[in-house]
Amino acid sequence: MNLSDLEIGKSAVVTAVGGAGALRLRLLDMGITPKTTVTLQKIAPMGDPIEIMVRGYELTLRIADAKHIEVTPSEAEK
Repeated sequence: MNLSDLEIGKSAVVTAVGGAGALRLRLLDMGITPKTTVTLQKIAPMGDPIEIMVRGYELTLRIADAKHIEVTPSEAEK
C-alpha cells in the first residue's frame, strides 16, 4: 500500500521510498526513511496535499509524491 492510501488518523511504517533522483533524495532528507512510523494527520479539502506526522514534526506532501512511499499498517492499527 502507498502512503496516499492511508486513512486519516492511521499510522503506518515506511517499507520503501521510491521515485527517481532528486525526488527520492528529497523524501529521504525530510526523514521519510524505511522503518519510520508516519501518521496521516489531514487531507486538504480538494484532496491534495496531505499532512503527515513523521519523527515528531508535521510534513505536507503532494499526493503524487506520497504515491512513491510504500507503507504497511503499524502493529497498533492491525
